[in-house]
Amino acid sequence: DAEFGELALLRLAGARAVGHLSCEGIGVRWTEARKREILDSRAGLTARLARAIARLDPKPAVLLSASAVGYYGDRGDEWLEESSAPGTDFLAGVTRAWEAATTPAREAGVRVVQMRIGIVFGPGGGMLARVRLPYSFGLGGRIGSGRQWLSWIAVGDLIRFVVRAIDDAAIDGPVNVVSPSPVRNVEFSAALGAALHRPAVIPVPAFALRVLFGEMADGVLLASQRVRPARLLAAGFAFDQPTLDGALRAALTP
Repeated sequence: DAEFGELALLRLAGARAVGHLSCEGIGVRWTEARKREILDSRAGLTARLARAIARLDPKPAVLLSASAVGYYGDRGDEWLEESSAPGTDFLAGVTRAWEAATTPAREAGVRVVQMRIGIVFGPGGGMLARVRLPYSFGLGGRIGSGRQWLSWIAVGDLIRFVVRAIDDAAIDGPVNVVSPSPVRNVEFSAALGAALHRPAVIPVPAFALRVLFGEMADGVLLASQRVRPARLLAAGFAFDQPTLDGALRAALTP
């Protein structure tokens, strides 16, 4: 695939599995230009990779492609499983396109796993790195009403799933890669404050977030996704960190 690059094709040749996790960050105000970047970094790049994989000989056995629980949109208290309908907002549309972009690889006979990943908790980066400083100074608290659900996964469990999915042919299609214990934002705030031995009682009003971040505030910060890892549980996947307190301790311990 000339648009993907000959060097990239050479590096993929002979691979047993290909994993694709890269994408543009969503935690900033969404201008129209930024929206295009978000979409292309997910659906566009995945489509180019899938077309490249389809041309390889031999082909990898599996493509592990990142997706996200944003697929479901803002759904309040509804329990969401892999069979649940997609949402209708911007991120849900992006995620539908992201998953559909793997089609060339699947049509070429490659097993495709679309990992609907929640917030990842681990040391050294991600969401915790962004919020740790204000919480460390006692400036943390719930966002908006605090009732929105947060579906998350410890980074170690995410890695263990990826390793298993490489060899387990029964893992195919969309999979909710989240802990079985989603929490409300207010519960997350209290748990993070406790883990850092700081109060977490300063709320961030929804209207202020909308002024600062526009559409992104409702699409990410205030959105509620109560996701169950139904396929993982059915497959007997054992989580090392199934509870929030344990995951936060592991992520925050030097």
